[in-house]
Amino acid sequence: MNTENRRHPENRDTAGTSPDPGNLRLVAWEVTRNCNLSCVHCRAAATCGPYTGELDTAASFALLDQIAEVGRPIVILTGGEPLLREDIFDIAAYGSRKGLRMVMAPNGTLVTPQKARQMIDSGIERISVSLDGATAEGHDGFRGVDGAFEGALSGIEAAKAAGIEFQINTTITRLNRDEIPRILELAENLGAVALHIFLLVPTGRGKYIVDQAITAREYEETLNWFYDQKNKTRLQLKATCAPHYYRILRQRARSEGRQVTYQTDGLDAVTRGCLGGTSFCFISHRGVVQPCGFLDLNCGEVTRTSFADIWQDSEIFQSLRNFDNLKGKCGACEYKRVCGGCRARAYEATGDWLAEEPLCTHDPLKKARKNKESG
Repeated sequence: MNTENRRHPENRDTAGTSPDPGNLRLVAWEVTRNCNLSCVHCRAAATCGPYTGELDTAASFALLDQIAEVGRPIVILTGGEPLLREDIFDIAAYGSRKGLRMVMAPNGTLVTPQKARQMIDSGIERISVSLDGATAEGHDGFRGVDGAFEGALSGIEAAKAAGIEFQINTTITRLNRDEIPRILELAENLGAVALHIFLLVPTGRGKYIVDQAITAREYEETLNWFYDQKNKTRLQLKATCAPHYYRILRQRARSEGRQVTYQTDGLDAVTRGCLGGTSFCFISHRGVVQPCGFLDLNCGEVTRTSFADIWQDSEIFQSLRNFDNLKGKCGACEYKRVCGGCRARAYEATGDWLAEEPLCTHDPLKKARKNKESG
């Protein structure tokens, strides 16, 4: 979930370069791995727990204290299913009092009018609910539980009635790629403020549906279609785990004879594709800090080391913040500062988080080879 556009309107970069690496803007915290669904693509392979080692209430408050020492990022309370934690609203309220912007990523099925009121009272400013199909058949098949679609819609209505801002998240695979226009229409009709698309990263249970991942060509086509919707919808559109979009944005803008600016492109003009370890990090239910939830690299544990020390000193984070460390065609790419390739996909494919992105059609070396041949 990304809700920074209202928080950082001053961060404008008409040249399209990336934010300063190491400026913490967003933290996704897996407050629990416990879940009432069994989604086919789940990063955490979450099931109905319990799970051992989960940070208790006191440790959770201490973690929020440590995050606030680094900055005032948006903190996404995610899971699993965050509403399965009995103290979730205590955690949200504590973070709000610390000046952190608290948001939540429930699956929607457990959001009731009472829970929605508790969200408001604890300072939750936005929630994201995933819809991976435009109908019950598609969504329920993806989520592994009959009734998940109706449950999500019911939760959305409860949140909307309480005045909670909500966005729709959608993970794109071959299973639902053709449904994306209808999901966009559904999000509009439901009254969402945003639609965020996620391109499948084959981790967790996602490894078992890797054959359903879209190809590099389909990836390119999907992101170009997404770009075309910018001026056709009132929704905020965000491509996540799809760093190529920020290359495509600039290529399309150039073809239109314009520059990418905050005024015309919003937050897309001042962010980059892969944020892992640069302005974003993930914290597991046990307190393990990673560049992102899909990049399973232990950068430190908040039960042993302060979050500030991990964020500032982790060698993995440091390597990701120097874009000149990227290898292969990502290292040679003219868009590496605004795209960077998906580091998690590179790691899953090669075992090297700095290797080139495996699902990219752009060839930055082509021009160099042509110039060499013509010379």
